[in-house]
Parts: sequence; structure tokens; C-alpha cells
Amino acid sequence: MAVNSIPPARAVPASAPMPCYEVAPVSPARAWWAVAVFTIALMFNFLDRQVMTLLVTPIKRDLGLSDTQISVLIGFMFVLFYLGVGIPISRLVDRSPRKWIIGAGIAFWSVMTAACGLAGNFWQLAIARMGVGVGESCNGPATYSMTADMFPREKLARAVSVINIGMVAGSGLALLVGGSLVVALTKAGDMTFPLLGTLRAWQLTFIIVGLPGVLIALLLVATVPEPPRRGEAPGKGGSAVSAPSLLDVLRFLGRWRAAFVPLVIATGVKSMLSFGATVWSPSFFERRFDWAPGTPGIWLGVVSLIVSPVGLLLGGWMADRRTAAGHDDANMRVVLWASLGVVPFAILFPLMPTPALALVMYGGSLFFGSIGAGPANAAVQVITPGRMRGTVSALYIAVFNVMGYGLGPLAVALLTEKLFHDAQMLPTAMALTAALLGPLGLYFSWRSLRPYTRAAIEGRENGY
Repeated sequence: MAVNSIPPARAVPASAPMPCYEVAPVSPARAWWAVAVFTIALMFNFLDRQVMTLLVTPIKRDLGLSDTQISVLIGFMFVLFYLGVGIPISRLVDRSPRKWIIGAGIAFWSVMTAACGLAGNFWQLAIARMGVGVGESCNGPATYSMTADMFPREKLARAVSVINIGMVAGSGLALLVGGSLVVALTKAGDMTFPLLGTLRAWQLTFIIVGLPGVLIALLLVATVPEPPRRGEAPGKGGSAVSAPSLLDVLRFLGRWRAAFVPLVIATGVKSMLSFGATVWSPSFFERRFDWAPGTPGIWLGVVSLIVSPVGLLLGGWMADRRTAAGHDDANMRVVLWASLGVVPFAILFPLMPTPALALVMYGGSLFFGSIGAGPANAAVQVITPGRMRGTVSALYIAVFNVMGYGLGPLAVALLTEKLFHDAQMLPTAMALTAALLGPLGLYFSWRSLRPYTRAAIEGRENGY
């Protein structure tokens, strides 16, 4: 659909009513407390999701797996059930109290992460990874829906960016804490427990990082407020009330496809580049520089924990400042700027001749990638009516995960095994993937600007 053919801004149809009533806001203190808990929850989300990237070598050895099988376990087995249950759960998010959905999801994915540590073959590990995906599918749509109802538009990108610190902190801790655990548990050797039998270091790592998430679920349910939904009459925020049907949501997305399609593709391609590098970075340092398993995670975790929070806060600040100045394109403009910075670092990182230079390039890629993360998520909320945010966020996150976590690692693995036929060519495969995906992500980020601005104006005029 051409940009010039976008329909003029108009109210959401009667089938998806969005009356613009004022609602009693959640106090700033309670809103920021919710953000803090959401951040911790997302940290455990990514800690549980990505700790497996550190365990590739021992899992391959003990279960006799290939790089392609590992990429399927890390990616597609995770997103398969994420997709299957994500949309039904998102419909609950648009109708029901959201914090209970998040709490149940956290508890379930935490238990399933621990279950990964009890796996003895490919299919047992695959089923556990599917379970992690089921639990984590509850988190994103409900979290972003609640956050958008707690903060005004000119403060939303900053709040979402803070929440996304949980993503980079979880990824960093998966590398740092997971790496330290792998090193320590490997030195300790196999351990035998009643009922569980003998467990190896990689199995104990899953159990240790998984179970604490249950406590986070209890904290969230007990202390986070359920906000009233923006644009609705008071009293409806937390109850199960009528929401737009799935057909209404699809019609809305179809009307604004010129805004949503390039936005989603841009962030999906960027996630392919990001997750492809993240998943294979520990193995890259092991194969390229002969580092021992666990050691890359410590260094990569330190770099991530230093540069990513700075990038996230900077990106949220930039987007909120532009929004407050009256620029409706603020969120996607920052995403475009961030994408420009990511590409050269992502290409150069795996080509560096020394570990120190590789870590510098890795840090640069993470920094610029983090700048765009908060504004990209905020962009989806800004142009989506309140009672549609759960479903639209679920669709957005599903594409993000399928492209990023499913296709990103798989693309690198297939290039390594099928094109180069040599595991030691992993660095070249990573660089080639970045060189192909980077310009594509840039194009779609630029392509989204004008239609996104039109959609953002309509959202502002209609009170969401």
C-alpha cells in the first residue's frame, strides 16, 4: 500500500469502541515500582531463555547434537509454542486482569527452565524449551499493555526502555552468571542427588537459574497494581469486559498496514541480526580464540551489562524528548538512527583478529541496538488502541521472536554447515549474515517513518 494512499485519520470503528474518558491514573511511585518489577521479570525471562547459548558445547557433547539441532532447540522449539499460545493469551490480556497472566507465565517458564536441566535427550530438551516459550508468551503483551496505561505518551518510551534493561540485564547475566556457574560447576564435576540422580554441570545450571523466577511471580502478583485502561470509563480497567474481536483487530491492522508492516519487518530483521550474534557469540570465542566453555560468557556479560543499559536509557530519553517537542515520528526516527549505528559494528565484530577488538565491536553493536529497543516497543503501543494492545503486541512479539530467535541463529548455523561446510567458518557466517540483514533492516526502518507518523497522529487525536 503506497504511503499516499493511507486513509485519513479517523476514529476507531464502532466495533472496537474506544471512548476517550479520563481515568484515575496510577500514582508515579506505583507506576515506577511496577516498571521495576517488570524489569526484574524480563531479566529472568531472558536469563532463562539465553543461558542455553553458554551450554552449546557440553550439550552437543552429551546429547550428540549438531549446530543445526542446537539452533532449533534454542530458537524454533522456543518460538513454536510461543506462537501457538501467544494469540489466545493475548485475547485474555485485552479482556482480563493482566498481572495475574504475567504472574502465571513467570512461574511456568521458570519451572520449565529447571526442567531443561533434567533432559536426557534431544526430545526431552525440546519439550522443556517449548514449555519455556509457553510461559514467556504471557509476559510481553501484558507488560507493555499495562505500562502504556500507567504512563502518558511523552514518558512512555523512557518507561519501556527501563523495562528493556531487564532484557539486556537478563542476557548479560545469562552470560556472566551462567558463565561463572558453568566454570564453577565444571570444576566441581558431576553431582548426585536423591530422586534426580547424577547431573552434569550444564543440567545444574538450568535448575539453578530457573527456580528463583517463582519468587518473582509472587512479588509481581502481590505488589503491582492493575491500572485502568487508557481511553475507557473508570471501573473497567481490571474486569473481564467486552473487547474488540480478533476480526476487529485484523481490520485495524489492515487499515494501517502501511505503518505496521515495515515497522514489524524492520524490528524483526534487526532481531535476526541481534539474536544470531548473541546466540553464537560464546561459540565464536571458543572456536576463534580457543577460549574454554563458560569463559566467553563472563566477558560478554560484562560488556552487555555496561553498554546496553546506557543505550536503552539514551534511546528512551531521545524518543521522549522528541515526542514532548511535538514530533509524532519520534519513536521510529530513533529506531532508524540506532539501525544506522548497528550495521558496521555487527559486520566487523566477528572479523576482528583479537579477542579485545572483537569485544569492542560487540559492545558497539549492543550499544546502538539498545538505543532502538525501547522506542520500537513504545511505537507499537502509541499507534494501538488500548483494548487491542494485548493482541497487537502478541503478534508483534511473535514475529520478533520467530524472525529473531527462530531464524537468526538458524541462518548463521545453516551458512556455517551448508555453505561453508566447516564449523571453524562460524565467524565468516556471522559477518555475512550481518552484511545481508543490516541494510534490509535500515530500509524498512526508513520506509515506516511517514505512515507511522500518520498512525501516531490518529492515536493522539483518539486518546490512545
